[in-house]
Amino acid sequence: MQVRVKLFASLSHLLPDGAKPHEGIVLDLPEATTPQALIEQLRIPEGMAHLVLRNGAFIPVSARSQPVLVDGDVFAVWPPVAGG
Repeated sequence: MQVRVKLFASLSHLLPDGAKPHEGIVLDLPEATTPQALIEQLRIPEGMAHLVLRNGAFIPVSARSQPVLVDGDVFAVWPPVAGG
């Protein structure tokens, strides 16, 4: 299956050189890949996948080990945001 991956803010450096975070990259993944497996494959440090979305819908931590990704999905990840 093909999934478009977008990584934002301090995670964007994990994308290949030249990739634009708002466009992301398309990855070929095995069927039944879970969000957690994809987070690990992308080498996102533990605790840095704060806001995880599938087609704009939030995926809570409790559901990240479920095989919810399907062909054509857009998977986006934001790190925790700090500031004031």
